[in-house]
Amino acid sequence: MNNSYERFAYIYDQLMQDVPYDQYLQWIQQNAPSEQYPKLLDIGCGTGTLSLRFHQAGYQVTGIDLSEEMLTVANNRFQEAGVTIPLVAMSMDQLDGFSEIDVACIPIDSINYLHDESAVVETLKRVYGLLRKGGKIFFDVHSLYKMDHIFMNSPFTYDDGDITYVWFTEEGDDNHSVYHQMTFFVKEESGLFERFDEDHFQRTFPVETYVKWLKEIGFTEIIVTADWEESEPTDESERIFIQAIK
Repeated sequence: MNNSYERFAYIYDQLMQDVPYDQYLQWIQQNAPSEQYPKLLDIGCGTGTLSLRFHQAGYQVTGIDLSEEMLTVANNRFQEAGVTIPLVAMSMDQLDGFSEIDVACIPIDSINYLHDESAVVETLKRVYGLLRKGGKIFFDVHSLYKMDHIFMNSPFTYDDGDITYVWFTEEGDDNHSVYHQMTFFVKEESGLFERFDEDHFQRTFPVETYVKWLKEIGFTEIIVTADWEESEPTDESERIFIQAIK
């Protein structure tokens, strides 16, 4: 990965306007209401869009992200909203310093940015360790279909007059992985466009593998749904939602 999210952080929100954040919040609220599960870790919080929604819904939120640039944008968001939400720069597979957490959320395929199996398992282990007994984990991942088929239909393009990008994908060396190569042109106040490039890597695993890891770690009552609906995944589901209890 080459400087992943460094410049991208400052245009990320404009490109993520179609993400149904309110549905994500609803998913958490329905299964872990803030009155019963107040302490929430937003792991891979990015620019804090969900963190702010969690806070407004009554959760005691701490945001965690590896990218200092993303956290800077998040902090600016919180200041503008007049709220204080702690932010910590930390890799999710090195989670440390938390205990008796009620809810751990790893949203918007953040866990797919971990490069190898051991990092994913270590992340889930660390989440298990910081949750209180009865605490819950929520995360979502790209499906095999999304990774192996939909992402392979590049190039993808976007142009709203202020931001233009061309996004190429390439199959990764590992099973169910992809390299994203994106070139952005962002309009400056002068009217000129600044170009920058971003390289990202993502990898996913079969649903059965995630469930197996969770069970081996000690999680129970594992529920798997797909595509923002309370339905089981199909062969053509694109996003998989997983929740479990310690």
